Amino acid sequence: MNDLKVFWRGIFDENPIFRLLLGMCPALAVSIAAGHGFGMGLAATAVLVASNILISLMRRVIPDSIRIPCYIVVIATFVTMVDLVMAAFVPALHEVLGIFIPLIVVNCIILQRAEAFAAKNGVWRSTLDGLGMGVGFTLALVLVSSIREILGSGTLFGIEVLWFWQSFEPMRIMVSPPGAFIVLGLLIGLINFLSMRKA
Repeated sequence: MNDLKVFWRGIFDENPIFRLLLGMCPALAVSIAAGHGFGMGLAATAVLVASNILISLMRRVIPDSIRIPCYIVVIATFVTMVDLVMAAFVPALHEVLGIFIPLIVVNCIILQRAEAFAAKNGVWRSTLDGLGMGVGFTLALVLVSSIREILGSGTLFGIEVLWFWQSFEPMRIMVSPPGAFIVLGLLIGLINFLSMRKA
């Protein structure tokens, strides 16, 4: 598999949310507004890339019997760093995302990529894999968040986008938990349908 395919695989073929169904908790919980989804995606991407690099570098010295606890320690270290940086530089976003930033430690995407890819490949390919998975995760979060924000509030990234539609009534269900399930389920169904037609 060439390097470009390693990167693109995380965005399309193995998108964490739409194809692997991993990382669903933040996809449902923080996807009320596109800005929140984008911020969460960037935080997860930073942790994913950094942990993939370090685990790839340490893959030959980590004993097989304790590899999972070692991965968790590495991931928790980078999550703590990202949490502190966000608290210092983007406190408003940090406040909104709240507990979901520390919960990146137990995000299945990051642990799965550490176990399935970084522990078996070199630094360059592990970096590409982490970046591709992170970008795929971010794009999925932003897509779900954008749909919910437009239909639920009539805005996108806080800017009114349905100003031309005078009779638009926001669908309040879209900014509630059931709205997240509805949008995510419809998107997964649409992507599966398109994949089957392509095949």
